[in-house]
Amino acid sequence: MLVQQERTKPRKCAGGPETGTSSPEHMTNGVNPPTHRQPHPLNIDFRSGFYRSQLLRKDPGRLTQKSTLIEYASDNLSKLVILGLLLLSVIILIFVKNKGDSSALLCAQPPAKNEVVNPYPKVGFRKIAKLKDKSKYKVFKADKWIIVAVSGPPTDQIRAMVKVQGWQVLAIGDSHTPANWDVRGAIFLSIEQQAALGFRILAHLPYTSYVRKSVGYLFAIQHGGKLIYDADEHASILGGSLDSVFDIALSGSQSKRETLLQYVPMANRTTVNPYIHFGQRSIWPRGFPLESVSNINPEIIYARVPSGRQYIQQGLSNGFPDVDSIFYHSRKAESESFVVRFDSHALPVSLPRGTMAPVNNINTLFHYSSFWALMLPVSVHPQVSDILRGYWAQRLLWEIGGVCAIYPPSVYREDDMQPHYFEEEKDLHDNVERLAAFLAAWTSKKGSFFKRILHLSHAMAGAGFWGIQDVTYTADWLQDLVSVGYKQPDLLVHGAANDTSPQSHLDHMEFVPLAIPSAHLGVEESGTVGYEVANLLRWNKFYGNIVLILHCTSPIDHTAIGWKMLYGRIFKSVVLLSSKNDSQFKVLQTEDSQIYRAFPEIFERYTDVDGFLFLKDYVILNYWNLLQANKSKLWNLHKVGKSWKVASHGRNGTEWYLQKAVKQSVKAMMISHLL
Repeated sequence: MLVQQERTKPRKCAGGPETGTSSPEHMTNGVNPPTHRQPHPLNIDFRSGFYRSQLLRKDPGRLTQKSTLIEYASDNLSKLVILGLLLLSVIILIFVKNKGDSSALLCAQPPAKNEVVNPYPKVGFRKIAKLKDKSKYKVFKADKWIIVAVSGPPTDQIRAMVKVQGWQVLAIGDSHTPANWDVRGAIFLSIEQQAALGFRILAHLPYTSYVRKSVGYLFAIQHGGKLIYDADEHASILGGSLDSVFDIALSGSQSKRETLLQYVPMANRTTVNPYIHFGQRSIWPRGFPLESVSNINPEIIYARVPSGRQYIQQGLSNGFPDVDSIFYHSRKAESESFVVRFDSHALPVSLPRGTMAPVNNINTLFHYSSFWALMLPVSVHPQVSDILRGYWAQRLLWEIGGVCAIYPPSVYREDDMQPHYFEEEKDLHDNVERLAAFLAAWTSKKGSFFKRILHLSHAMAGAGFWGIQDVTYTADWLQDLVSVGYKQPDLLVHGAANDTSPQSHLDHMEFVPLAIPSAHLGVEESGTVGYEVANLLRWNKFYGNIVLILHCTSPIDHTAIGWKMLYGRIFKSVVLLSSKNDSQFKVLQTEDSQIYRAFPEIFERYTDVDGFLFLKDYVILNYWNLLQANKSKLWNLHKVGKSWKVASHGRNGTEWYLQKAVKQSVKAMMISHLL
């Protein structure tokens, strides 16, 4: 915006009139100050820059005099020309940067003082020198690595890992790890040994976090790694073998499968809960959007696609699965431990382009083509780091034609009963739904895969999903990958990236997941999904296009998830109202005595539904007994847009409002409320 500045008025002397007025009381060195009415009496050579500057300091109004301006311009012509050229150069640069936009000058604004600049790193991948290991392990080579972070004494689970045939265990220590940590058959790298490796990423890593596993990933790649299994020091590998669950060989005679189940892509669905596929419908993984936890209907029809491109394979955990703090503290008594079992016979299922699921660092297998995806972000809390990595990696897999697949349980973890803090995961809960939508919409035209990785990391920092530090960290990570000899994958052929048509699938397959018993808000779930699905189909036919409005009087942080899971599978949507605002669960805040004020906003949000049902939280709806009820006598089933209209409260209100006594009724309601 161009704003004309107000001309500065002549300054006033302390306790006296403005300069430029004549007064005997305000004479300086016996000389009257100049005025606009009377010529200046001094005989001063105005060609002298010194005298001119002294005079103008005493009387800025001198610049308004024609003769002075002309003389000033003539004496400083060269300076004015240079200044004009500089201004012209700035104008040209603005126009070039904005590609000729005529509004560029009006929109140009100086950067805010507190604005943080997000620079784009410049990396020359062809100029990176190879980094040689000078440690005692410099000649050691292995194809398959188990990477585990250790923060205490050796665990029994790690002692069992070294017995897994064909795999080399690499333990990465932090500042809490005992200096004498030792397990026969495992390689241990202390912080001092890690520092001696010379990786660029070491400058970014904290000293007390599992994200230091990133050093171990690079070490394994440097020493011939073709497979990397991301493990947890408290997880026991079931059966003492990883080969029995995961697809170690993706092709050739050792490959275990030719086809792979895949979720069918659906419009407006960017995330799925894989726990449902493996028999647990009421459990959701850490990093799954809370807005979607009530969508527990199982998939029945899957696509079948060729196997061989599942570069990232996420395994599940029996016993204590990877869940968030909200689930952990809302599904059991504090004195009880979780013991959850997944269906070990369920077939692995892959995620199509456009669909993602949480991926952690507890039980995940990475093939060589996905080694770039091992980078753990450092600018976020460790409880968030691996989940962000998983979403970031899944989006980038699409650029090389890879997929992420979810596999049956391959480890067992015990619930250590340690507290799980919501604050540590808050950023994840606040942003994961937005992150999934952001990643699904993100595109890049960079010419190489590593450049696209850097492009996405920069875009995620700009969108606030992680910090600027992770942009530089990504650049250093990619350079370290090149320095240890890693070859970046080729980009997918142009045009194939968007191929999600049915012709790209071999066929479709019906698979009905089990419903394994588990604790659901204190109630045991049992039976098979086949029986449940029949009920769900009948209930959805009756309630499926109706919105439930539930007014909660009890503390919402203890009941929101329960209500959404109880009713969310039946109704089109569940809207929670409460006197306490809670953006985490999308609760609308309203006074208990003025609940009706929230209705217009809800009606506007769901204009295409058949109707609304309002309940208080102390009323339990026996929805299974209402299948034969006459819905027209329970609530209005007409389209909302046709059944109500907005009317003005003033003189210009609509005819309906003014002539049908509605206005008087509303006034009476207001008076009654006030009384």
